[in-house]
Amino acid sequence: MTLIELGPRELGIAALGVLLLGLAQAAMGLGLTRSLWWSSLRMTAQLLLVGVLLKSLFEAATLGWVLLMALVMVSLAGLEIIHRQKRRLSGAWSYLLGVIAMGASALTLAGLTLGLILQTEPWYTPQYAIPLLGMILGNTMTGIGVALNQLTQNAWQQQAALEGRLMLGLSYREATLELRREAIRSGMIPVINMLAVAGVVSLPGMMTGQILSGTPPLEAVKYQILIMFLVATGTGFGTLLAVSLASRRLFDTRERLRLDRLA
Repeated sequence: MTLIELGPRELGIAALGVLLLGLAQAAMGLGLTRSLWWSSLRMTAQLLLVGVLLKSLFEAATLGWVLLMALVMVSLAGLEIIHRQKRRLSGAWSYLLGVIAMGASALTLAGLTLGLILQTEPWYTPQYAIPLLGMILGNTMTGIGVALNQLTQNAWQQQAALEGRLMLGLSYREATLELRREAIRSGMIPVINMLAVAGVVSLPGMMTGQILSGTPPLEAVKYQILIMFLVATGTGFGTLLAVSLASRRLFDTRERLRLDRLA
């Protein structure tokens, strides 16, 4: 099966739907038209730029360029995590928490997958390394952002209850146990829902792309199952680490609640 190439005409027809949707929203006074159109333009520009960068990266295929690309991806994802929180930790911690959690989870998991499961030669082969990291990182970023937002919001709203538990002699970990559980649940729900409906309600994007490009369906399914497991693992451990670090930051060395550290 030959891959059907897409040109400006085909993409323009698809973009027409977004244009009409924006006009319909404007007529209803929803106030989303500008955001929808701007996000669509931004997405198009970003993906075209990434396409050009990846073409050069695949041709160079050096460890240094792959690591630089991974560093840029993690750094930008850290900024997105900040924007997903209504009450975030003040100072550099609001950024570092997300980067540390994502780096420890997504980068480690992607490296182990390349070296132990796929066994690519060399292990950092960019055709595998960058898309794999991107899929793990994107979902991990979403889970961490949702979990941290839930944690800080609940801590702010339940200040009296937390301080009451501390006065009764509970440690900060005991006092925040239910808050941490709820935050982790919130971060994991999107991934669990994705796992539950994959192949029944929806066909995941990577599998669909492989099938459209001519890959045998069963082989595409195997790769998608691998990605699903990696996404769930990366999101889970990343969320656990982020919530643990953030909950500790909400207390000082004497285990006093410090909501003044929230911006």
